[in-house]
Amino acid sequence: MTNLEKKGKRKKEIRVTRSNLNLPHSLRFTLRYVSRRIVCCRPHRLRRHRKPLANYALLFTLSSSDLKMEGKAATSSLLRNMMVRVLLLGVFIFLLRFAYVVTITGESCNRGDFCFFSLPPDLVSVIGSTSPVADDDDLIQFYSSVFRDLISDGFLSPDSKSLCVEATPTGREVFSLREIGVKDSIGISKKASRPLVVKGEGHSIPFQDNTFDFIFSGGGRLGKSLKPLEFADEISRTLKPQGIAVVHVAATDTYSFNSFLDLFNSCSLVKMRDLDAPFDSPHIREFVIQKYSGGGHHKKSSGGGGGKCWIPGYKTDLIRDAEPLIQEEPLKPWITLKRNIQNVKYIPSLVDIRFKSRYVYVDVGARSYGSSIGSWFKKQYPKQNKTFDVFAIEADKAFHEEYKIKKKVQLLPYAAWVRNETLSFEINHDPGKEVEAKAMGRGMGRIRPVKKSSSSLAGEVNLIQGFDFADWLKKSVRERDFVVMKMDVEGTEFDLIPRLIETGAICLIDELFLECHYNRWQRCCPGQRSQKYNKTYNQCLELFTSLRQSGVLVHQWW
Repeated sequence: MTNLEKKGKRKKEIRVTRSNLNLPHSLRFTLRYVSRRIVCCRPHRLRRHRKPLANYALLFTLSSSDLKMEGKAATSSLLRNMMVRVLLLGVFIFLLRFAYVVTITGESCNRGDFCFFSLPPDLVSVIGSTSPVADDDDLIQFYSSVFRDLISDGFLSPDSKSLCVEATPTGREVFSLREIGVKDSIGISKKASRPLVVKGEGHSIPFQDNTFDFIFSGGGRLGKSLKPLEFADEISRTLKPQGIAVVHVAATDTYSFNSFLDLFNSCSLVKMRDLDAPFDSPHIREFVIQKYSGGGHHKKSSGGGGGKCWIPGYKTDLIRDAEPLIQEEPLKPWITLKRNIQNVKYIPSLVDIRFKSRYVYVDVGARSYGSSIGSWFKKQYPKQNKTFDVFAIEADKAFHEEYKIKKKVQLLPYAAWVRNETLSFEINHDPGKEVEAKAMGRGMGRIRPVKKSSSSLAGEVNLIQGFDFADWLKKSVRERDFVVMKMDVEGTEFDLIPRLIETGAICLIDELFLECHYNRWQRCCPGQRSQKYNKTYNQCLELFTSLRQSGVLVHQWW
């Protein structure tokens, strides 16, 4: 065999590449180096290094059986890795389902379709019955005492089918009812804790109409609910006629007491008492109410036609405690009225408004967003952390574009008026304010019926659509809503306010901030009155007085 043939044989034996053998990187590098050394060696160098090269060849030459064993090992390792990954994926899916059902749906392992297995019923019963007792003995004693008193007064019996709305997570109220003998009791909560508590919420009780003889809501949860009206309606719906509901709320003022009763307009108040409870708010007021036999609404309406409102005593007290009206005409109204806003006693700063079903702010004559909604109502009006539905009524098209990007404000691009008709809309400027108005880009707008506009209006005039504001208000809000209104309509208040009183829509307004426009003294021209309006300050004062007599807490706006 020639030297060249020997060289080719060694090259074939030693050359092992990444494609046909799965070897460590360091070994592949060594084989590659040796192979190159053999190929590149000249014959005389090959003879010189024959013995070392032979040793290299002997060390790294692998037989076909070795290669087969390595392939089998690689295949076995790949299968093992795949099986481990599949197993881990199964465990992850199981844990994900476990977390979802426990934290979101509030179920427990007594459901076979949840944990893929079912616990023995007796074991579940034992676990469920003992869990409430472990922590708060004081709460259980408190609820047991409350229920015993209700049994003594005849409002609860051992045969009563009972429901605890938004019970504590472990069902302490339900446990207390069962301990004193009211066995047919169940609770609902966001998280179920079977067998005492099933999944449900106060504003969506998962039971049929007229199901329970007795319903209990403790811990002041109705006052904390974001949907108090739906909460109260669900209690009334699931309570049987002549059934008893007991609700615990934080002890509050007369205003909130009446607001609470207004939520249950298909029930009558039977008893009320104050309790000391082991809660964060220890002073609890207990209301015992009974559903009417027919289940209908029996509350007296505070609004109606004929211009008469039923004014409850708690509203009269609010008006009596409000800041007094400015009796004498101010010589500098632009200063006096603006300073007077610092003396305003807002309703939410005087009483608790938590039991209102909805919170609404209506800005009549809103102009730009920053004119009063953004600069005053959003920043200064006390809202008690309530979210208000905001309506902006503005007829001037110059301000409409701005409201398109205000997602939380609903714009009514019309003029508030006494009926539905086409009106003329005049843009004019106060004497002495021409330069300022030009810089601001817009004057103040007044509306008039079209047939009266030709001779009396001298500014920029456009045709706009007016709507019956009193009718809209009666369709948009309810008596149980908390309605705040600001009205700046450039003299039209002398048309709108009588219409609101006449239709009874005025009774729906809880708090009104009204700017009354009259022939005030001019800021630009001392000793001269404005010719823009023909009403006097005394007429404005009469308007404010009539509103307060109608049960509306009105403030003088500037």
